[in-house]
Amino acid sequence: MAQSSPPPFDPSSPPLIEGFIPTPVHREGFRDKFLRKSRENPLVPIGCLSTAGALIYGLICFQKGNTHQSQVMMRARVLAQGFTIAALMVGVVATAMKAQK
Repeated sequence: MAQSSPPPFDPSSPPLIEGFIPTPVHREGFRDKFLRKSRENPLVPIGCLSTAGALIYGLICFQKGNTHQSQVMMRARVLAQGFTIAALMVGVVATAMKAQK
């Protein structure tokens, strides 16, 4: 007996799984996703902006020859990066806790 080959995979239609109802695919643009994520965890963009601000101001001070202020701003940048990482971790934990409920 000749065995028939399975039908070719059609990527335009999802496979049918018993008991599963597929939801329509929602394409979210970059702007919409950025705004949604910023609303979910507003401390991360604040931390990113403060990190970038400290870095830019520190580089400007370094270029002008104000090495003391440049060092202070580089330390502030490290603190802002730490704040951003902490905000990310709090967001991850909050999302995990929300998913368990």
